[in-house]
Amino acid sequence: MSSSWLIWVFAGGLILVAGFGVALVPRLRARASGREVAWSTARAAIESATVSRDACVDRPDAAAQALARAEAILAHGGGARAARTATEQARRADRLWRAAAGE
Repeated sequence: MSSSWLIWVFAGGLILVAGFGVALVPRLRARASGREVAWSTARAAIESATVSRDACVDRPDAAAQALARAEAILAHGGGARAARTATEQARRADRLWRAAAGE
């Protein structure tokens, strides 16, 4: 009788752990994928700002500072929030250089 009770407790615990795993694994994968996409977007925005900087004759200080901030964030890494901040800074620099070039 006591061994049957032990098997039911073990099976219930196993089902509970499996349920948490089924719920947690996809969430962790989506989070990692979102972080990768955010960093990819940040790198693309920095590249775009770099091209705009190279094409611009006039060099606004605000744009250079924004790009430097974006590159520093990229160098230090971090999560998706850091990547979004780097993207915002790089896009701001890109807009400033495009405005200075008259585009």
